[in-house]
Amino acid sequence: MLKRSLLLAAVASGSWLIGPGAIAPAFAQTKPPAGIDTLQTIVFIYAENRSFDNLYGYFPGANGLHAAKHTAQVDRDGKTLKELPPVWGGLTAKGVTPVVTQAQTEHLANRPFAVDDAKGFNAGLAVTTHDLWHRFYQNQMQINGGRNDRFVAWADSGGLVMGHYDGHKLPMWAIAKKYVLADSFFMGAFGGSFLNHMYLACACAPVYPDADKSPSKPSISVVDKDGVTLTVAANSPKSALDGVPKFVADGNITPDFYAVNTMQPPYQPSDNKPAPGGDPAMADPGKPNTLPPQAEQTIGDLLSAKGIGWAWYAGAWQAALDGKGGSAVPNFQFHHQPYNYFAAYAPGTKARADHLLDGGMNGDAFIKAIDAGTLAPVTFYKPQGNLNEHAGYTDILSGDQHLADVVAHLEKSPQWAHMLVVITYDENGGWWDHVAPPKGDRWGPGSRIPTFIISPFAKRGIVDHTQYDTDSILRLITERFGLPELAGLKLRDDALKAHGSRPMGDLTQALNLPRK
Repeated sequence: MLKRSLLLAAVASGSWLIGPGAIAPAFAQTKPPAGIDTLQTIVFIYAENRSFDNLYGYFPGANGLHAAKHTAQVDRDGKTLKELPPVWGGLTAKGVTPVVTQAQTEHLANRPFAVDDAKGFNAGLAVTTHDLWHRFYQNQMQINGGRNDRFVAWADSGGLVMGHYDGHKLPMWAIAKKYVLADSFFMGAFGGSFLNHMYLACACAPVYPDADKSPSKPSISVVDKDGVTLTVAANSPKSALDGVPKFVADGNITPDFYAVNTMQPPYQPSDNKPAPGGDPAMADPGKPNTLPPQAEQTIGDLLSAKGIGWAWYAGAWQAALDGKGGSAVPNFQFHHQPYNYFAAYAPGTKARADHLLDGGMNGDAFIKAIDAGTLAPVTFYKPQGNLNEHAGYTDILSGDQHLADVVAHLEKSPQWAHMLVVITYDENGGWWDHVAPPKGDRWGPGSRIPTFIISPFAKRGIVDHTQYDTDSILRLITERFGLPELAGLKLRDDALKAHGSRPMGDLTQALNLPRK
């Protein structure tokens, strides 16, 4: 990550037209692993908001719940809680059956619990639960230096963060047993979906230049001197047992103007409509949560510069452009589309038409491309909202079934013989996990997430314990196609090394690649 002063100097003051490709120069090309050129099609699929322990804590051979020696949560004063707080507002989402009220969740023991226990809450994989905080500063406060013991203390959902499922009924569980499940794979950035999607595109955090002089000024967070702790408000409940914590300012922007929590794209489709009388292809720049167009170099830019085909398929993209994406189905999520934040892919550009593609309703257009064997050498797929497994607005099972169906099509694709498929989750969704993330740079890595490595070259039926993060996929793409290295990848590995940790793997550790 370049210093903010350099970035701001490159952004035209007060202008929405930020030139693409001028920021964050890449580093030298890295040496590719032997046999990597066998991979001709790399597919990356991004689901939503599940920690490893939440779904795969019972997976055979994995570092799961049986290995979690220290699970008790401590209160905001550092003392061990006598019990978990209730799930504020109830465990299940509004209008969902079974109804599990807040009162029913009182006096849970201070340890992980099964959400789907038939003798307990009986909220199975097809039940939509309450959403949880999954934000930049809270994630770091919950991790608490690697102890992972303040997930309850700094949550808005009380004890729900300690919930998990028996995932063996999931379709993807069987696929994990057939191929590779990675159990040391961490989300690239602390916090939520917005930042992790941006990090997947550029290995960087987006900026809001001169945020203190903008409509977003009220969204600047107030943080303690350590740079990772939100300043607690004087009227905040002292104990997690008494209620949700309150902060002086828990906003979307850091004090030095990086956007770390959900901001809306500057271009349509965006949850912010155009300004009255303004360009219909733009979001209203006067809205405090509209992010200005970004100029950082992305992995897409690097691929295009070398003539390598790539595409980002978004489920229900065209429906969202047509104004039909906001209902329960498809429940399109605007902040899950990272390239829609970058000036290089603004409406009307050739790059947008070439690379930002409609995945279709229920992924139909993406699946058609799979079946036809026309996927680009590098292909990303983001399922629509009701199929992404995000707590609060969808269930686990429907999204998991969709992933398994996509895998079945990929296995029959004309491109399968030389394909690698990586499926992971953007972040933990606020759910507790017992494994400490390695200490990296300012942006991450955050909590552990489930990841599947699927390929004819995959080491069959193993659990891969190699240390990875979300941008291990970018490392793989960089090596496979001989690209310059994004600055953020080097920043991450340098930080890991400085803290005595090994660098992130590039996913080839899970493969048996043919050697010439």
